[in-house]
Amino acid sequence: MSVNVVAKRYAEALFQIGVEKNTLDTLVAQGKQVKEIFDQNEDLTVYLMHPGLTEADKKSFIDQTFQNVEAVIVNTLKLLVERQRIELAPSIIENFIQLVNDEQGIAEVVVQSVRELSETEKKDLEGKLASRFDKKAVHITNVVNRDLLGGLHIRIGNTIIDGTIVNKLHRIERQITTANKQ
Repeated sequence: MSVNVVAKRYAEALFQIGVEKNTLDTLVAQGKQVKEIFDQNEDLTVYLMHPGLTEADKKSFIDQTFQNVEAVIVNTLKLLVERQRIELAPSIIENFIQLVNDEQGIAEVVVQSVRELSETEKKDLEGKLASRFDKKAVHITNVVNRDLLGGLHIRIGNTIIDGTIVNKLHRIERQITTANKQ
């Protein structure tokens, strides 16, 4: 079974528990924090997979490290340790967040720009993207990319909107090349 299929199954289980207990928002917020910890500390996964440590030691470490996290997330991490699948934790959280966003009509968007977007620009863009993609809300993560000459590169799910100057110049170049061939 592929890793992504397994991660989706754990995410769906976490989602169902969140729905039953009405804690989806809390689980998303804490899940993001846990994912960030795993992403920033590559040694954490290596440590939790180390064969020299007992399962009890690993679970105790999880309890101590994630004291202020909902029990369902901590128990999921412990289950992953038991089943020797702790490396799936970040992927499970990503899938869980996607499930919650789909349920709530929210889209996560990554916007690359030459400079940091102002709050007004973000709000305007959020409104336009929410309308265009029929979402209740849009959460923008702005990534500053100095290699862009100008414009925006937007990624929403599997859709990319490339409004950068470089892309526009490439389109003009293709049009000129095509026109010269005729």
